[in-house]
Amino acid sequence: MRTIGHVIGGAAGTATPGSGRIAEVFDPNSGQVQARVPLGTAADLDRAVAVAQAAQPGWAATNPQRRARVMFRFKELVEANMDELARLLSSEHGKVIADSKGDIQRGLEVIEFACGIPHVLKGEYTQGAGPGIDVYSMRQPLGIGAGITPFNFPAMIPMWMFGVAIACGNAFILKPSERDPSVPVRLAELMREAGAPEGILQVVQGDKEMVDAILDHPAIGAVSFVGSSDIAHYVYRRGVEAGKRVQAMGGAKNHGIVMPDADLDQVVADLAGAAFGSAGERCMALPVVVPVGDTTADALRARLIPAIEALRVGVSTDAEAHYGPVVNAAHKAKVEQWIQTGVDEGAELVVDGRGFTLQGHEQGFFIGPSLFDRVTPAMQSYKEEIFGPVLQIVRAPDFETALRLPSEHQYGNGVAIFTRNGHAAREFAARVHVGMVGINVPIPVPVAYHSFGGWKRSAFGDINQHGMEGVRFWTRTKTVTQRWPDGAVDLPRGAEDGGPARVQDAFVIPTMG
Repeated sequence: MRTIGHVIGGAAGTATPGSGRIAEVFDPNSGQVQARVPLGTAADLDRAVAVAQAAQPGWAATNPQRRARVMFRFKELVEANMDELARLLSSEHGKVIADSKGDIQRGLEVIEFACGIPHVLKGEYTQGAGPGIDVYSMRQPLGIGAGITPFNFPAMIPMWMFGVAIACGNAFILKPSERDPSVPVRLAELMREAGAPEGILQVVQGDKEMVDAILDHPAIGAVSFVGSSDIAHYVYRRGVEAGKRVQAMGGAKNHGIVMPDADLDQVVADLAGAAFGSAGERCMALPVVVPVGDTTADALRARLIPAIEALRVGVSTDAEAHYGPVVNAAHKAKVEQWIQTGVDEGAELVVDGRGFTLQGHEQGFFIGPSLFDRVTPAMQSYKEEIFGPVLQIVRAPDFETALRLPSEHQYGNGVAIFTRNGHAAREFAARVHVGMVGINVPIPVPVAYHSFGGWKRSAFGDINQHGMEGVRFWTRTKTVTQRWPDGAVDLPRGAEDGGPARVQDAFVIPTMG
């Protein structure tokens, strides 16, 4: 059985000697253990930090154009290995190959943004801010950054973090989820192949012990985290107390508001993908739909039932499957328990996905799609994130009620409104208390040159992921105010004095390539 270890320095897949603790990596399609991950210790992190400290100053001194070339080459290598990476990702996570390729592609879009780092790192300049005084600013890297990433996007979210951090001149230490750690290891190997020095992107495997070591290590200046809200709050609080810059993205309960004038056929098609794609294991899924008015709700429900029953659940390699298994047995049990909780609370279970089995893969972690109707805001199954293939209908009598539901929810990651009415859409976007809004767009993840981040318990910290927000997070601004003494301008000395023979020789521009 294979072992998935660290990437420290130039050594890929190095195991933890003598730690004694391991995590098992399952194949969600079969339910069988396919690999083991030795869980690292603070001593392993110390080794990675030492290598990063040795490598980062030289990387920061490398001009941004050359750092961008490494990012271009990394992008090319990931694209060239797309099929291999997608198969590896699907084998450990369970999402279908098409979803895995989408996972990788969305990460690459941030790498594409990072390829433009020479432009976005340019500072500001004011000539003549005072008598003979000029003022300019520069952005400088923090030093060593770290990322703690979840199981549901093992390619995209690491690239969201390390792409911008490394392009800005930092070294980066990644702690991926122990549930599906192979793709992050391969990304680190490809970054080294692209020309990044040893120590600029490293991977340490581990669980809470490694997380705490990262949060406490004095040499790590910034930490980016994505996961559940309770852990995000813990990471944020402990990291800030240790003097670090922290961005910690938490959970979500995204709502889709359906106005009476919406195109219901399009809404149903959008919900099928947004609620059930990737088995609902994504923080930008759309697990709550809010039709406005009973007439809208009844018509939507009538269209949703056959659409949900037509969804194909299959193994990750099934090109016809809409989604595959969830990541492991514990998560399957958790989702099924939430379905039972909804039933116990009095919601109407219209389609029950529990008990689903796939012939030939009876031990796989499969859950069929589920649909609830007449869910109320008082229900715990509405308040909490289920993170599975479950869609809840919460009926709203009017626009104002529909607006309040996502605005008053504890999470504020994403929201969508479906309507043909421009005024309603504009009013909703302006007033809703949620960080990312879609108008007739079911999963409003911003493009890479904008930024990603929610409100309330969906995000802790003041700076969002990727885009210019990411550049601000991974750099510090230094502002210089300068004045030169008055006096005659001296020309270069002549050749007889050991200086250049001609004035123009004093201004030869060095090669920047």
